[in-house]
Amino acid sequence: MTTKKLTKKDFFMELKNLVNDRKDLVDFLNHEIELLEKRSTSKTLTKVQVENESIKTEIVELLKNSDKPLTIHDMQDMNENLPASNQKMSALLTQLVNAKIIIRTQDKKKVFFAFNREVV
Repeated sequence: MTTKKLTKKDFFMELKNLVNDRKDLVDFLNHEIELLEKRSTSKTLTKVQVENESIKTEIVELLKNSDKPLTIHDMQDMNENLPASNQKMSALLTQLVNAKIIIRTQDKKKVFFAFNREVV
């Protein structure tokens, strides 16, 4: 049996049901619920996130066109638009690995990345 973690909105809804005879409290809780809904719908990507998405697209295209797994350094040599920072590349590649778009393999201390052809 799993228990669902209650959100702030869930708590406000429960409180609203308990105090339904007090109009001032119900109005306050309705206002708070509206604010929470407005905040959750205004999730837009930041400038950096948009840039990262374009970099991830370039990485995926590079790996799709490659016939062998590549290291971060190999990818940076092949495409000058990719970030020079190995740390940023590693973070973006980790996101792609977690999304199962690319596959990470390791040979001793060397890490290789390849496009996951099963996803296509």
